[in-house]
Amino acid sequence: MEYTLKNERFTAAVTTHGGELVSFREGETEYLWQGDAAYWAGRNPILFPIVGALKDGAVESPNGPCRMARHGFARHSEFTLVRQRPDSVTLELTDSPQTLAQYPYPFRLRVSHTLTATGFETSCAVKNTGASPMPFCIGGHTAFNCPMRPGEAFEDYQLVFDQREYAHSVAVHPGGLLGGFLEPEYLFHTDTIPLRHEIFDAADTLIYNELDSAGVALVHKDTGRGLRMDFREFPMLGIWTMPEKNAPYICIEPWQGCGARLDETGRFEDKPHAVILAPGAEKVLSFSVDIL
Repeated sequence: MEYTLKNERFTAAVTTHGGELVSFREGETEYLWQGDAAYWAGRNPILFPIVGALKDGAVESPNGPCRMARHGFARHSEFTLVRQRPDSVTLELTDSPQTLAQYPYPFRLRVSHTLTATGFETSCAVKNTGASPMPFCIGGHTAFNCPMRPGEAFEDYQLVFDQREYAHSVAVHPGGLLGGFLEPEYLFHTDTIPLRHEIFDAADTLIYNELDSAGVALVHKDTGRGLRMDFREFPMLGIWTMPEKNAPYICIEPWQGCGARLDETGRFEDKPHAVILAPGAEKVLSFSVDIL
C-alpha cells in the first residue's frame, strides 16, 4: 500500500513494501530515483539488520548463525501502518518465523518519514523485544536523480562536504567484502568530489568512516542548486551508483555498520559500528534532506 504526504511545499509517497519513501517532489521536480531495472530497480531501501554483504552469506551471533542476503531483509518485507498524518507516516516491521530463520532475534523496527519546511526526515527506531542482547546494523540507501533537471548531465554535479576532509575510502573486494583503502583518493585534503561515472566503474562504492562533516550537498557545480543530506547520527557514509551503466542517479547512504571485512572475526558483535541493544532497549537514528 502507498501513502501520500503533503505540506505547503512538497509532496511525497511512502510504500509499505520495505517501508520506503519512494517519491519526493517539489512541483514538477522529482528528487528521488524512480527505479529502472536497466540501471537499478531499487529506489530508497532501509538496510536492516545488516548493511552490505556477509562473508559467505552468514555471520555468527550469540543466538546462532544469521544468514541473509546483502543489506538484510527489511527492504523486501511488508511493513504495517502505525500512524498517519498529512505530512508524515510511521510504519512498523516486527519479527516473524521468516525473519527469525535468518536473524534469530525478536525486534521491532519503526520507520518514520516526515516532510519538513525544507525537505524531509527519515527516522529509524529499533527496539529489542527479546530476552537477550541483540546485535544489529542499519542504514539508508537513498537514490537521488542525478541529473535533477532536463538538459543537465551527471558530470555537472558534485558532492560538497561541510568541511575539508582527510578521508580514505575503504576498498571493496569481490563478494562485497571490505579491506584496505582505495586508490586514488577522492576525499583527501578537499571538501568536494566532482562526479564522474569512471569513479564508480573503478571503485564500485566510496565508503567513509567517521567523517568530520555532519552533511554533504549534491549540487550543480555552476548553479549550486541541489540538496544536502545531514548524516551526523551515523558513523559511516556510502556513495554509490551502478558501475558500468552510466546510471542517472547517485545514492547517498548513511550507515550504522558496514559489510563484512576481509579480516573480520565472523562474530556479529565484532562488526564495525554494530549496535548491541539490551533487552527492552531502543535506539533511534535519523537523517534529513534539505533542498538548496
